[in-house]
Amino acid sequence: MRKPLLVTEFLDRARDHYADAEAVVATTGERYSYAEVGERSDAFAEVLQSRGIEKGDRVAVLDPNTHYHLEAAYGILQAGGVHTPLNYRLTPDDYEYILNDAGVDAIYADYDYADKIERIRNDVPTETFITNDVDAVDGDWESFDELVGSADGSYERPEMSEDEICTINYTSGTTGDPKGVCRTHRCETIHAYLTSHHQHVSDDDVYLWTLPMFHANGWGHIFAITGNGAKHVCTRGIDAGGIFETVRDEDVSYMCAAPTVLNMLLDHYADHDVTTVGDNDVRCATAGSAPPEATIRTMEDEFGWYMMHVYGLTETGPLITTSDARRTFDDDSPDRFSIKKRQGLGMLGTEIRVVDEDGDAVSRTDDEIGEVVVRGNQVMEKYWNKPEVTEEAFNDRIEGWFHTGDLATVDEHGMISIQDRKKDLIISGGENISSIEVEDALYDHPEVSEAAVIPAPSDKYGETVKAFVVPMSGDPDDPGVTADGLKEFTRENLASYKRVRRVEFVSELPTTATGKVQKYELREREWGEEDRMVGEG
Repeated sequence: MRKPLLVTEFLDRARDHYADAEAVVATTGERYSYAEVGERSDAFAEVLQSRGIEKGDRVAVLDPNTHYHLEAAYGILQAGGVHTPLNYRLTPDDYEYILNDAGVDAIYADYDYADKIERIRNDVPTETFITNDVDAVDGDWESFDELVGSADGSYERPEMSEDEICTINYTSGTTGDPKGVCRTHRCETIHAYLTSHHQHVSDDDVYLWTLPMFHANGWGHIFAITGNGAKHVCTRGIDAGGIFETVRDEDVSYMCAAPTVLNMLLDHYADHDVTTVGDNDVRCATAGSAPPEATIRTMEDEFGWYMMHVYGLTETGPLITTSDARRTFDDDSPDRFSIKKRQGLGMLGTEIRVVDEDGDAVSRTDDEIGEVVVRGNQVMEKYWNKPEVTEEAFNDRIEGWFHTGDLATVDEHGMISIQDRKKDLIISGGENISSIEVEDALYDHPEVSEAAVIPAPSDKYGETVKAFVVPMSGDPDDPGVTADGLKEFTRENLASYKRVRRVEFVSELPTTATGKVQKYELREREWGEEDRMVGEG
């Protein structure tokens, strides 16, 4: 029997089995049951259809992690529209590009961000503008709550196929214009299944939204948490003290946190007497560059949180691997941290390879670097309106596999360990140096809070190793350690050619909304006067 996989079924299931259960804790204090979330989503679907939205039309959502985003997303999907979430840290020019590129017909924007849309509304095809506080927004906007309150939810759900696009997530555009990642009902559904399994999601979970909902649909949690009948605890941004309070007061059991968020929590914990758990045990998933072992150790041994390291890209679901391979480590062994910092094994139904320039698999000896390529049902369908870029992404080194651009090694178990992005690899005097390895060494220094390592121009070596360091003191003028001290520290802990040659103390590192360090900004600053980079980073 074949039954189509549709993302609308996640809310359908929650309403059917958990109608009276608390579904959402809003940032404004209200609490909504799944029956109420469903009614509000139905009403928004009706509103969109009354404004002429038809199956396949793109509808954008610009919102921090509030209940409005959840209701808008399901309303869009139920009406047959394509959910197009926007990164709330972008500029008006970025939004102008995306709204035109996707041909967005309607937008819901939170009051804190609607002014960025208002500035470019005459330059985009969008005709319907909805917000959650019209009094706080200039221009002609309609009220989400008034529209939903006056609708009875009588929309018509169109017939949908699992192979049709249901969402477009735009990448950060760090190497050019943002790319629209097209995801089908099928790949979103299967990704939510994988997240549910590998992240151990169940109906008694209390999920804290520290990860932006716009980011690959919040790693699929708008589907996974909802479909399992678990509880969403919404937020309006990252505040370390607020996270600890919410974990305690709402008995949070599960959350996600980028490495930079983990650093914020560690810094707050060091300076304050905080309670790290409520009545529930806490699981925390982190992604991106592997956090230092010391970070994972503190989270588990002092916070009492169970850490899971996962990996992926917007184009891949995003999640494709997990280090939560319990048969490879003992829960009480210190050796577990070296495994947990790896990106890990491919998730169910996911094929991961690490291949050389010829597309051949590297050896499973953990010392040969290649590019990570992947095949899986959670991988994107295509880039919106970019067939040539799509073709290259799936066929660069090896045909039919998505090429991540990440460089890794692989051990005897098939567990991968990311060494660098292709553009972040430092080529100094002909030697390849992993910026991640150097960063890990810096994080072992007690006066280092955050570090980003990039290639810097060198007349002698072509490229050399430079570190941007946020000191533990937070003050770049009083870092508690000298640049020479950090250089010597890395010389003692790394091969000589890998050591840091230049250090710049800074108050903060540039990051994306999901907490990933934007090294391209640092590279552009370093290489602005040069004709080209040796490694073309």
